[in-house]
Amino acid sequence: MLTPDACASACAAPAPISEAPAQERTRAHATLSGSSLAPGTARALVRSALADWTRLGLPGTEHLTDRLADDATLVVSELVTNAVVHAGTDVELECRLEDGDGDDRGGKETAALVVEVCDHHPSRAPRGGEPETPHDMPEYGRGLRLVGALSEAWGITYRTGRKTVWARLPAGGCAAGEQIEAYAEEQALARGLRVAEILAPEPPEGWETEEPGQTGEAGRRWRDRHDRHDPRDSRGLRDWRDWNDVRDWRDRHEGGGEGRDGAWLGRGALSFLAEASDLLAGQLDEDLVAALAGQLIVPRLADWCAVWLEDEATGGGWSGGAGGGARLARVWHGSENRIEELRRALEKDPPHPSDPPGSGPVDYPWPGEALGDAPGEPGSALAYRLVAGGRPLGTLVIGRSGAAGFPDEITGLVEDLSRRVALAIGAARQYARQATISAVLQRGLLPGAVAEIPGVRSALVYEPYDKGGPSGDFYDLFPAGDGRWCFAVGDVQGKGPEAAVVIGLARPWLRLLAREGYRVADVLDRLNQLLLDDATEAADAAARALVAAGARPTLPGDGPQTRFLSLLYGELVPFDGGVRCTVASAGHPLPLLLGAGGEVNTTAQPQTLLGVVEDATYTSDTFELRPGDTLLCVTDGVTERRSGSRQFDDEDGLAAALAGCAGLDAELIAERIKRLVHEFGARPPADDLALLVLQAD
Repeated sequence: MLTPDACASACAAPAPISEAPAQERTRAHATLSGSSLAPGTARALVRSALADWTRLGLPGTEHLTDRLADDATLVVSELVTNAVVHAGTDVELECRLEDGDGDDRGGKETAALVVEVCDHHPSRAPRGGEPETPHDMPEYGRGLRLVGALSEAWGITYRTGRKTVWARLPAGGCAAGEQIEAYAEEQALARGLRVAEILAPEPPEGWETEEPGQTGEAGRRWRDRHDRHDPRDSRGLRDWRDWNDVRDWRDRHEGGGEGRDGAWLGRGALSFLAEASDLLAGQLDEDLVAALAGQLIVPRLADWCAVWLEDEATGGGWSGGAGGGARLARVWHGSENRIEELRRALEKDPPHPSDPPGSGPVDYPWPGEALGDAPGEPGSALAYRLVAGGRPLGTLVIGRSGAAGFPDEITGLVEDLSRRVALAIGAARQYARQATISAVLQRGLLPGAVAEIPGVRSALVYEPYDKGGPSGDFYDLFPAGDGRWCFAVGDVQGKGPEAAVVIGLARPWLRLLAREGYRVADVLDRLNQLLLDDATEAADAAARALVAAGARPTLPGDGPQTRFLSLLYGELVPFDGGVRCTVASAGHPLPLLLGAGGEVNTTAQPQTLLGVVEDATYTSDTFELRPGDTLLCVTDGVTERRSGSRQFDDEDGLAAALAGCAGLDAELIAERIKRLVHEFGARPPADDLALLVLQAD
């Protein structure tokens, strides 16, 4: 068995590697005890093995990159942590470099680094592998999902008396950005109880009644708090910092106990990392990730911490001066009255990036004056580079007063935590970039303002289902010239980028055709043909690209899908005493006309979708809106709103709802229909929702 104490020498010894047969040289194996030290030992083994293989120039090591090494270290740490927490047995670790022949697991003939972690309790499923109940808080972290985001392939093998979890990391790196984003978005955002459990555990019973004495820094801090608070008051001493001060003082001056670091690490370090992963993965804002990192670290692992975040637009790193290219996102101290002074001191002295990134913690100057320390009073501070996907994202700095500094167990634990913080920041930034792109795209797909029509009041409700992405519904209301105004409400097949492409084509074409003077039916005829032509051109371009790349011929169902949409399009011409309205529906829910007396009728004929049938011919219907008449146009997000097996428009439910709006103005009708749609089901709507109300004055 490879013990933690012997790990460094056993992993780094070059002689056995150089003397082994060629096929065994790029393979490392160890058996680790099932303790909290196992993940650190496993990381040391992998780092040492990769360094030895590279130094000896073994076959395949030309593919080893810093990013692959970082990913392998993180995967090993997650798998070993999973095994120790979940199985509690000894853990066998194997790491090997495959030369590209492929195997039945990876499925690809590329060079790859394969990691296998085996425990001896196969009756328990690994954490993250079991199905989740959709509405329950997950019991554990999501280590295997993180492994899946970084790996080309992974799996679980059961044999008699043992369970093996393996992961294959491709030598060229895995395009894990989208997977990490999906992994982050997948986690629940409401974790208030989890936060409370992680950040405020219960102190040992009865500790608050034991006064540590009258000397020493811990005793001084204890007396300061005791003077301000009643020890029996739960708002006073009952926090981890107070208890740790008392216990540290007793350990140093009375020789009792094992110290806060050893005792706490031995009991709950792995659970802490698992819960921290779960907490950080659910955050989609980098500043919130930085704030959570500070609260996770202080006071458990350090007296204070700070997080700098780099601006990736500057190319990474600091360009000299205080904060050039980086900003101090968060400062956290156990004593809140020290935070602002500490922030000012840290802003003047940002950490300098380590070279290479991710090579481990480096010393950081101790800001004693900002902490109110006496001259010469000792303290220790360490800076950890935050790197994800080979890109530096910032720096995490922790500090602790006293001459003892940070033990190795604490530095290793914070290094593990910093990797999780970096991944969470990377996922949050990717989500923010995608949300920005989607918002800009969505603004371009919808009109900047709705036109005002003489003699007509209008009201609009538009609620996309995905607030962070392009919607499949769209609308428009614009002047067409010659005393005409045109309106459109449409719904594109699908959502996201594909839907955005169709909307980006349809809306400008609608406006162009309308302003060229085409009648309503002619506009739909030409729009239908334009969509079909565009789909044909896209398919031809895709086929030519495949042929040029030497790929196989396309099969039915391959390539771009048909682009079709449902559309309700109409034209309004005001005249003395009313508004002449001409409408046509192409596969869209029919418009409803509410008369001044409360009667409701449909005003168009159902016709086929646009972009489906070649040479389709469309027709239109014309009627007059008299004062008090109201025209309601909706998308299927309204008519198909579900409550169990029922839909909102079953048995003419929409017409009945509109009839109940008699006598209301356009804005109140739109608001009432929206409210009824939302109240129809217990859960929020699962589709985009758009409705347009046009009412003659």
